[in-house]
Amino acid sequence: MGLLSSKISLKSMVPMCRQLATSYDAGIPILRALSLVKESAQDKNTREVILNISTRVQNGWTLGDAARAENKKLPLYFIELLAAGEKSGSLAVMLRDLANYFEDQLVMRRQIITAAVYPVFQLSVAWFFGTFALRLVRSLDFTGKKVFSLSTYFHEYMMFQLKAMIVLAMIGAIIVVLSRMGIFQWIWGWFTNFVWPIKNVTRKFALARFFRSMSLLIGSGMHIRQCIENSAAITVNPYIQRDLLKAAPLVADGATLVDAFAFSHSLTPMARQMLHVGEQSGNLEQTLLKVSEYHLAEANTAVKVATRAMNVLLLIAIGGLVGYIYISFWTTYYGRMLDSIG
Repeated sequence: MGLLSSKISLKSMVPMCRQLATSYDAGIPILRALSLVKESAQDKNTREVILNISTRVQNGWTLGDAARAENKKLPLYFIELLAAGEKSGSLAVMLRDLANYFEDQLVMRRQIITAAVYPVFQLSVAWFFGTFALRLVRSLDFTGKKVFSLSTYFHEYMMFQLKAMIVLAMIGAIIVVLSRMGIFQWIWGWFTNFVWPIKNVTRKFALARFFRSMSLLIGSGMHIRQCIENSAAITVNPYIQRDLLKAAPLVADGATLVDAFAFSHSLTPMARQMLHVGEQSGNLEQTLLKVSEYHLAEANTAVKVATRAMNVLLLIAIGGLVGYIYISFWTTYYGRMLDSIG
């Protein structure tokens, strides 16, 4: 489990789903497959969840109900797809789809992290060197009345950075608490959904997850309203989720998907067109899968654009910092010289 959530981490979900899918495909009974996963799991919480599910299934629970009892630690999407596969008799297919889904999610996350490494490195270097130079300029005495001690300055600078790290740790602790309370997701969700250039990445990835989930859940035979509700829940962003959920009651009242999503601001024109094609052709499952693949490709492009934009903004910020240090140096120099003359 991560600091920001009580759910099992995505890194742990990937091998768990792939091992379950491989074992079940090989003809191994589900209880034995769960036992194999538990034995090979490196995460203590994953082993505990699998053990609880196995125990409940042995006591006569269905697999879906046993997983639903662990809803505080398992993703909702995993639970619903597992239950749908069990009811429809297509558990092997659902396990394979779950394994593919979580592997794709892990690839997406790694792409985002990889793209963010260089900008974060630039920002860190700019912070340490920028604060060092700026404080150094302000500490120099050009009148000669005060002797400058480099060791004293280093000591003061390290104390300054220590205080900065303490403040950063306190902010991190507050974020963890707010995340556990379910508040921070609204704050971060607003930032990622409305601030350029992050908003393009967020929306494209969210729509890719939404339509991929819709395709799998519809293929499992789940009611269309439940498909929308469960798929919207895994978009991660609460604002996008709330926007997509507007379609659920309209579909329940008999509206088509095109009409139901007419009030959604998150869908792209291409997605609306493909929804119409899928409904008219009767091949909605495959159409939604194609829409998901399209948005995933768009999301990867958006990541590259956002990375370049962030690099440019960082270079501008670093240039501004260097200029500010340069101006501060000369204003300090001439200001103190004039004070000395006066």
